[in-house]
Amino acid sequence: MTAPGPAFSFRSVALSALLPTFVFSIGQGAIIPMIPVIASSLGAGLAFAGFLGGLFMMGELLGDVPAGSLVARFGERRAMIGAAVLCLVGLAVCLLVPTTLGLAIGLVLSGLSTSVFALARHAFMTTYVPLPYRARALSTLGGTFRGGWAIGPFIAAALIHATGEASVVFWVHVVACVLVIGILFVVPDPTAVAAGRVGRGAIERAAIEKAQRAPVNVFTTIRDNRTVLSRMGAAAAIMSAVRSSRTVILPLWAVSIGMADAQTAVVIGIAGAVDFALFYTSGQIMDRFGRLWSAIPALTGLGLSHIVLAFTSTEGLFIAVAVTMALANGIGSGILMTVGADLSPRDDPARFLAAWRFTTHAGEAAAPLLISGITVAASLAVASLSLGALGLVGSLLFARYLPRYVPRSRPDPS
Repeated sequence: MTAPGPAFSFRSVALSALLPTFVFSIGQGAIIPMIPVIASSLGAGLAFAGFLGGLFMMGELLGDVPAGSLVARFGERRAMIGAAVLCLVGLAVCLLVPTTLGLAIGLVLSGLSTSVFALARHAFMTTYVPLPYRARALSTLGGTFRGGWAIGPFIAAALIHATGEASVVFWVHVVACVLVIGILFVVPDPTAVAAGRVGRGAIERAAIEKAQRAPVNVFTTIRDNRTVLSRMGAAAAIMSAVRSSRTVILPLWAVSIGMADAQTAVVIGIAGAVDFALFYTSGQIMDRFGRLWSAIPALTGLGLSHIVLAFTSTEGLFIAVAVTMALANGIGSGILMTVGADLSPRDDPARFLAAWRFTTHAGEAAAPLLISGITVAASLAVASLSLGALGLVGSLLFARYLPRYVPRSRPDPS
């Protein structure tokens, strides 16, 4: 164990560690909920629109393969700048090639960039935040994502209302990426700030630097950790699948019941605000009572909400289900990042976290494809029921394996 340093303060890393994530997430929040709507406007049917919505998650999954190596080799700041540049390329393709093929290519590139961006932040928080504050810190990181996702849809709704074009939302993410690059060039390097704050010894810093220079092979890491990833990873992948399905199935359901594009964006924005409001509460629950008290209610609530959605036919009930999903998801804010951090080695988290994120993103990427396939074979309602049942299975897996691999630590007295 490392000797304790000065008391941890979120303010010490908030600007450099959280602001770029918040800005980047505003852009994501503007475009991702509108992907099925944009795909439909380009002539895609419900099933194909769901497939296109899943390509962003597929890009994230593919990005997990090199993400650990890139962050380890180039460092957090440069990796994130490169990710923002790649995202700009993907957005340019979406804007300049207004076809389903152009949308598909652009979304995959944007997903690749998001994987690198998110891993850099996750590895940093895991390494430098003291264990008693870990869940709250990672829930706060999750909260910055949710904050952006809450604001982005409202910006999207305003622009769609003003222009009448759903594709205008890509410009929101363009501006966000440019701002992120500027922020990363101006603010202090978060790794240097945190290292100076905690006063770690030269030996531990050298070990971390050595680990960051070492090559990271995500598939080798998956093999080395196959037992925990086949159990905890399966539960986490299911949670990711049910979570990511919201971003596809809610817009598709709105299209199926005839809601206007701008109205859909507003509803998703309201749900995002509810989700965002609970991020710190989730962290306090995990730190004080254990990770299980966040994971089980979140996944159970998401599963039941998907089941109810299958029987929804009015706008009022649709709004109620969307908000209920947001409440359940908010209770689980940061749970997957926290459990991944708990399972990873302290001095070299990027290697394990890359494998952990690959596992969770596999579930995330599979959900839209599952929705698309079931919609073709049966209906969108059956797809929603299937995701709901899967969520309940995930709750049972967490109940079975989470106490074994992440025992409840002593509550923080603060």
